[in-house]
Amino acid sequence: MKKLTKEQIDKALKVLKMPADSKLITHLNACVHCGLCATSCMYFIALQNDKYTPARKVELVASLYRRYCTLTGKIVPKLVNARELDEQMAEEMIDILFGACTMCGRCVKHCSIGVDIAYIVRVGRQMLAAMDLVPATLQATVDAALTTGNNMAIPTEEFVDTIQWMEEELLDEMNDKNARIPLDEKDKHILYTLNPREPKFFPLSISAMAKVFYAAKESWTLSSKMYDVTNYGLFSGNNEHAAVIAQHLYDEVKRLNANTLVLGECGHGSRATRWEGPNYLGMEYDFDVITVVELINDYIRSGRIKLDKSLIKERVTMHDPCHLSRNGGLESELRFALNNSVSDFVEMTPHGFDNFCCGGGGGQLAMSEYNDRRIKIGEIKAEQIRKTGASIVVTPCHNCIDQLMQINHTYKLNVKIKSIAEIVADALVIEK
Repeated sequence: MKKLTKEQIDKALKVLKMPADSKLITHLNACVHCGLCATSCMYFIALQNDKYTPARKVELVASLYRRYCTLTGKIVPKLVNARELDEQMAEEMIDILFGACTMCGRCVKHCSIGVDIAYIVRVGRQMLAAMDLVPATLQATVDAALTTGNNMAIPTEEFVDTIQWMEEELLDEMNDKNARIPLDEKDKHILYTLNPREPKFFPLSISAMAKVFYAAKESWTLSSKMYDVTNYGLFSGNNEHAAVIAQHLYDEVKRLNANTLVLGECGHGSRATRWEGPNYLGMEYDFDVITVVELINDYIRSGRIKLDKSLIKERVTMHDPCHLSRNGGLESELRFALNNSVSDFVEMTPHGFDNFCCGGGGGQLAMSEYNDRRIKIGEIKAEQIRKTGASIVVTPCHNCIDQLMQINHTYKLNVKIKSIAEIVADALVIEK
């Protein structure tokens, strides 16, 4: 690493010294170093190294706070283990805060004091972002979203071709000219969003949700340019970049004059848009924002779609995306859709609020330099799946789907990975 400049250090310390952020000060001072968080963390469980304990991640940021924000730390830093922000410290922060944390929040729920460890990790990442020290692989994903409107830099022409192809398939299947995937149509009730992994790798999930919309006789559209539900600014720590990405969707709702923004199957994207988005933009949304799982459940409850559980005979289990279940409060909502779609559903142990992360969150899928760690911690999820005896794993998050597919291959689970929309579409009863 190049020697840090004074300008870089000052920018990082400005993040640390945010005067109005009493939350940061409270949580940094609350940790009692009991170590109970250790066994909640996939990195510590899988790699058995003390440096991966959540408390050590807190201590990295706390030691800098003591050095630069407390009188004792400024005068006698060694007395309170206050550390300098130098090249060695920056390298350690990058490796631990970016390379050994999915920001899943499981440690937060196991902390006896309630320290928001994931939030502190995020502040540490913000400090690194202020110094332009975000791993290049993760920053490239953010840059793609900033410049092209989607994190995989899919050209508009390629995206439109994919959607038209999926629409042709849907028209053939339904044998009805109303079975469409509308693009850029104004004054529709719903603007639907996608994870770019769908048009790139999983186009069948798009046609599955289009089939659900068709059955529900929904008024909806996709944008051909600003359809990306993800926001990797949440993971890079650069709030300015996150705000630009959030603005993309806000502006597109306004351009197309939609009533409701429906967030596609993406855990962090749902959080970044629904909960963090108003903070990034400094204003409340003046339109409704809902996840697609909640929308599907509304269709089921109101009778707008009909499902036949007997159509899916295989055993099914569910992986809870961290930002939907533990951090989003949708644990029961995810199960409502599934329980109405399949006849043989079995839970992982643990599951729901306490479920383990898949290992792909926090930007890990984007950071190829940490692939070995990511696959190693994924073994915990692989064993969870294996013990259920299920042949289908359902999860409403395409980042999770990508990680689950990789551990499915690595650990030879021989299961099928599906989204909520796909499993619901498989159980749909279409009334002609």
